[in-house]
Amino acid sequence: MNINAIVMFFLFVGVTLGITVWASKRTRTRSDFYAAGNSIGGMQNGLAIAGDFMSAATFLGVTALVYSTGMDAMLFVIGGTLGWAVILLLVAERLRNLGQYTFSDVVAFRLDRKPVRTMSAVGSLAVAIPYLLAQMVGAGALIQILFGLPYGVAVVLVGVLMTLYVMFGGMLATTWIQTIKAVLLLTGGTIIAFGVMSMMSFSFSDLVVAAVAEHPQGAAIMVPGVIFTDMITIISIGLAFVFGTAGLPHVLMRFFTVPDALQARRSVAYAIGFIGYFQSLIFIIGLGAIVFVTNNPEFLTVEGSLIGGSNMSAVHLSKVIGGDLFLGFISAVAFATILAVVSGLTLSAAAAVSHDIYANVLRHGQNDRDTELKISRITTLVIGLTTMALAILLEGENVAVLALIALAIAASVNFPVMFLSMYWSRFTTRGALAGGYAGLATALILVMLGPTVWVTVFGFDEPVFPYNYPTLFAMLANLVFSFWFSVTDKSQRALAEAELFDSQWIRSEIGPVKEQS
Repeated sequence: MNINAIVMFFLFVGVTLGITVWASKRTRTRSDFYAAGNSIGGMQNGLAIAGDFMSAATFLGVTALVYSTGMDAMLFVIGGTLGWAVILLLVAERLRNLGQYTFSDVVAFRLDRKPVRTMSAVGSLAVAIPYLLAQMVGAGALIQILFGLPYGVAVVLVGVLMTLYVMFGGMLATTWIQTIKAVLLLTGGTIIAFGVMSMMSFSFSDLVVAAVAEHPQGAAIMVPGVIFTDMITIISIGLAFVFGTAGLPHVLMRFFTVPDALQARRSVAYAIGFIGYFQSLIFIIGLGAIVFVTNNPEFLTVEGSLIGGSNMSAVHLSKVIGGDLFLGFISAVAFATILAVVSGLTLSAAAAVSHDIYANVLRHGQNDRDTELKISRITTLVIGLTTMALAILLEGENVAVLALIALAIAASVNFPVMFLSMYWSRFTTRGALAGGYAGLATALILVMLGPTVWVTVFGFDEPVFPYNYPTLFAMLANLVFSFWFSVTDKSQRALAEAELFDSQWIRSEIGPVKEQS
């Protein structure tokens, strides 16, 4: 056990629990629980958004891909930044002005709210679960190394903490945890990258040469095509990053925490700066791990594999850079990264059930607000237990791959429906339902039949569907069904929805109507 890491781990847990207690005393209304009372400024929200996106999938998973495959991981690094341009240009301002708590508020603004909210809530859950699993798998491996605990016990520990933060602290606690985590992660990543470059005399070319010399695949790691060998996979990954990022429900919820559209735009501008900077560090950290960790016996098992798997390459590198003390800091930061993201994800999933399904579908908007908060907290508990069980089954899976599956579903289900609702006057309820469910069904079926589930979970030798990422097929299915069922809908309801598009546009320009507490 690493005493420094354990001390810092408990220090962070203590601070965040204190924040949760503080936030729970200020979380009295639905607006407080779901949107932090619209009180977060642009810069802090930008940090919190960056904290949401710079997850275990980025820090641990993408670094692990650089460590394992080299240049192929650049698709993750570049794609993870480009998606924010879509959010800034097309989504942020209208989303803030049209919605209250969830992206379902936007989609259902001029459509038949009951079935559309149900569909969008199901889509939100389908995105949140695999993204949560990515964080939980990374957390389990990290705690396993720190404490020497069995992987299953480590997952349960993280799941319990996550559940407590969301059940009692809501969005306010989640925002502050994400902000603190973002600052720590940016600091830690900078120190690791600086340490790597200083050990290579600040010569990037020397770092590349050394990585090629140490890696089992040699010069092949500097050429794309080690793991992404076909164009369909590359296109699907690109679509998932560019459009899936704009469909992540826990990221979209962050735009409802700011007071107006101006702060929403500023949030994205700050987030792009923070995320772009951090992504630029990832490749240096991954190459550094190849050079200083690959053949270091201190970090290898007796069989010669990396202790904790490739997901732990960045954590091991931190010990090379700064010894046990810095390892403790980075381990605490990695845990903070996971905890902040799972809190935001769990909150968005709980909101999909309590706000969208219970309050607006089952109760037709006539619910008691205290009951809605109670339903949200119960949902948080159920989601926590479910993800703990599934994360145990997926031990050892690369967390970046799991997160990308979530992005693929978001691009296939959430983004097309949200975008068409905001920008196409002829988009109808029938089109939204047909497109959303077609994209969701296609994505889920192909993920189930693909290598990640069919081979890793079910244990079959060969997958039925040969690709890990179904984005190209599922997104196309959504767009085709949405277009066809909208343009062929001649009902009176469809005509009324087209007329309502003008009022939706006007409302997106003048700003939202605030809920009365």
